[in-house]
Amino acid sequence: MNTNKWDLPEPFIHRVSAKPEHIDAFGHVNNAVYNIWLDETAWAHWDSFGFDKQTCAAARRGMAVMRAETDYLASSYSGDELDVAVWIVASDGRLRAERRYQICRADTGQTIFRSHWKLVCFNLDTGRPARMSEELVAHYAVKDQVRDALDNNANIE
Repeated sequence: MNTNKWDLPEPFIHRVSAKPEHIDAFGHVNNAVYNIWLDETAWAHWDSFGFDKQTCAAARRGMAVMRAETDYLASSYSGDELDVAVWIVASDGRLRAERRYQICRADTGQTIFRSHWKLVCFNLDTGRPARMSEELVAHYAVKDQVRDALDNNANIE
């Protein structure tokens, strides 16, 4: 039974599976693996807009993480199926954007992880901050429902 409740409306959800190679010496998924899953989810979200990595390369733009705040709430183990949700929660449409992530167990809906990433657009040739391409502006638009939920502080931890 899935009793999961997402922190924000209309998440983009990417399912991942914890595999034996993700397990650390303590018998659970290594903390670093969660960041790999967040990155995979970000690219899957980007792809859902009809873009691909070559779109960034052609525009000579990318997004880099400037700051990440993460809460590890519970462990996951080999064989676990997890739903990784992502939302765009802020964007100035020029240089900066923010994403929120939430990972829930697919079977129970239990939230095991949350993260908030602050991003900056950069030029792939110089590595310096640069204005977003039109594709990045479109992708990093905050949905009205998400903005309303954030404005109303609805169920956001």
